[in-house]
Amino acid sequence: MLFNSLSFLIFFPVVTTLYFLLPHKRRWPLLLSASCFFYMCFIPQYIFILAITITIDYFAALLIEKAEGQEKKRHYLVASIISTCLVLFVFKYFNFFNANFAKIAALFGLHYPIGLIHLILPIGLSFHTFQSLSYVIEVYRGRQRAESHFGIYSLYVMFYPQLVAGPIERPQNLLHQFYEKHCFDYTRVTNGLKLMAWGMFKKVVIADRLAVLVNQVYDNPTAQPGLILMMATVFFAFQIYCDFSGYSDIAIGSAQVMGFKLMNNFNLPYLSQSISEFWQRWHISLSTWFRDYLYIPLGGSRCSRGRWQFNLMVTFLVSGLWHGANWTYVLWGALNGFYLLFGVWTANARAIIRRKIRLNVSGVLMRCCRTIVTFSLICFSWIFFRAKDVGEGFYIVRHLFEGIPALLRKVLLTHSLSGLGQLSALPNDRGYYLTSFLVVLALIIIQIFKGNGSLRDILSRRPLAVRWVFYYALVGCIFLFGVFNNTEFIYFQF
Repeated sequence: MLFNSLSFLIFFPVVTTLYFLLPHKRRWPLLLSASCFFYMCFIPQYIFILAITITIDYFAALLIEKAEGQEKKRHYLVASIISTCLVLFVFKYFNFFNANFAKIAALFGLHYPIGLIHLILPIGLSFHTFQSLSYVIEVYRGRQRAESHFGIYSLYVMFYPQLVAGPIERPQNLLHQFYEKHCFDYTRVTNGLKLMAWGMFKKVVIADRLAVLVNQVYDNPTAQPGLILMMATVFFAFQIYCDFSGYSDIAIGSAQVMGFKLMNNFNLPYLSQSISEFWQRWHISLSTWFRDYLYIPLGGSRCSRGRWQFNLMVTFLVSGLWHGANWTYVLWGALNGFYLLFGVWTANARAIIRRKIRLNVSGVLMRCCRTIVTFSLICFSWIFFRAKDVGEGFYIVRHLFEGIPALLRKVLLTHSLSGLGQLSALPNDRGYYLTSFLVVLALIIIQIFKGNGSLRDILSRRPLAVRWVFYYALVGCIFLFGVFNNTEFIYFQF
């Protein structure tokens, strides 16, 4: 079930109303049943795959907690991780590795008898797999008691707001909340609904609108000139941000309506002034997951310089592979890892240059330049994230600036957008571009205006008339400019 669908518009108020009407002890069965129904709206039979991983990790955590001796606990942990990851490997990675092994065998003239398996990837498999793994690891580390209530643990994994695309929660934050009684609170409920509306605006007004150009260009990049390739790449940067952060806002908001607090997943990432800062602001629940369960166990930065850089690159390569079984994602991860390492390698040289030219690094102009450079580097890496294959990604890179001066002269002289590429699917080129730029500009202005604060908190300090004008404008934009074609959220495929 999609958040941007009519079915969810019915599902959410019904479940929420029943949640507040039922006594506290009857609420967890309602939420678990609703979450099962929510998940089964995609592919019903895959609920059994989820049930397998839940059962494995539930009993593994109990065995870990009861086991005597660290070695025995470790055996149960390893068995749990292997079993859970095996499900993920079969559905998501088997064909990828199998196809690559077949190519290697063919390269050496060897017969490779293993064929591909035809399975549909369960929605959000990587998300709830990682959430289950974090629970078992935290029990092993002694930071979380094993949950004895199978239903509550199942709800921890399956809680419908964040089931298919996060945030990837930790047991310390979410599990205990299912035992707490949440009463109806008008302020909390309305704040949650406001956040959901903001998330819906980002999804249907910005992300799905920008997707029209992005999909058409990236489906056939060889038919497009450099200016359109560049524009589609920048559009995709805002599309994926608004798509994913919009989902997170709706998830966090819908949970907040019922009294649950989920972790923040985004913090104005495109206002970052460095790649390192960007990864502290983008998909925070996944970035911190890899930090705590991969990067630090590998040794983190508490080791030799060479080993630290190795740990960093491995983390980004695995992060890329987590997103999808395609070399494009691996390359995207490697590129972001390289950005960070290049910053480390050139840190001293850049510091010397700044001192020699007496550059004011804290000045407004310098901060703006760092933000623009960081955004440009991130946009460049998104090319490989969005491209269908590595070859297509490199084609876009090679032709990104091709023909731009001539096209700009034509547009300025003729005031026509007809030469910008094969965009016949758009009913009104000029109107589409104008609306797209305006909604992106509105997003940028709002996010700069609110800074690190909450938009809801800022609006709450404004006069009542200002608040309601904003709310009506937001809802009006959703209905007037929203693209309602039941487009899936991008991160559902992961």
